[in-house]
Amino acid sequence: MAYANSGGVKLHCEEVGSGHPILFIHEFAGDERSWEPQVRYFSRRYRCIRYAARGYLPSDVPDDPNHYSQDIAVADAIAVLDHYEVEKAHIVGLSMGGFATLHIGMKHAERASALVVAGCGYGAPKGKQGAFQAEVDILADHFERDGTEKAAAVYAGGPFRVQHQNKDPLGWAEFRAQFIEHSPRGSANTLRGVQGRRPSLYDLEAELAAVSVPTLLINGDEDEPCLDATIWLKRTMPASGLVILPRTGHASNLEEPDAFNHAAQEFFSTAEQGRWAARDPRSIADTQIVHEEEN
Repeated sequence: MAYANSGGVKLHCEEVGSGHPILFIHEFAGDERSWEPQVRYFSRRYRCIRYAARGYLPSDVPDDPNHYSQDIAVADAIAVLDHYEVEKAHIVGLSMGGFATLHIGMKHAERASALVVAGCGYGAPKGKQGAFQAEVDILADHFERDGTEKAAAVYAGGPFRVQHQNKDPLGWAEFRAQFIEHSPRGSANTLRGVQGRRPSLYDLEAELAAVSVPTLLINGDEDEPCLDATIWLKRTMPASGLVILPRTGHASNLEEPDAFNHAAQEFFSTAEQGRWAARDPRSIADTQIVHEEEN
């Protein structure tokens, strides 16, 4: 097994394929295995790198919740790039990994050639942060009190996961089985340190608007907590494009792998050709119908 070192914490990582690097950053309920449909597809033409975040076995699971945060999650991703001596990569993240991907674009743009941000927005709306924090604390307590199997059973059957279960029962069952294997302490600490303490996207408007790295936003149309935030990101980030997958929940890369891979591949190809430019300012107007000026 290969391990990257991030401030003394060992992160299990692996690579396959050759070509321009892609770094995959997983969501809270997933791990590095969640990217299997993407790694199998993209490793035919890219160097694919994935890792288990801190708190996710076989990576280290620090006991102290203060060793988990949004900034630390970003530092961990950069440590993995450094481990493989990668100067610049396409970065792909889902949910918790999508937040890390956005922060890499804001703080380490020189390390990213393109960003794919999927299912990003949980807890972002200003008016819902209190409720989200309360849910985070309840779920963290659930992991610590009852263990991962019981907590994961509740989470995996949530309103934004049933779409996956209905479309692909075997795939959903595999996702759930992998989720159950997670460390309860690592899950609780990730909830409290990363999910519960990260800044709202809406507080980062100026920083997000300044991101010039080509960005593709992907969201399921039934992933309600992320849908409005993703549309806001599209309007805020001039170098972004938006893909909405119909009848799709949160884990879009697992639920609709072909659509996800095709959209990302088209995006990568366009970005690599230098043809993914910032939005034409002429397309932004307060009017709904533009009239030609009379001569």
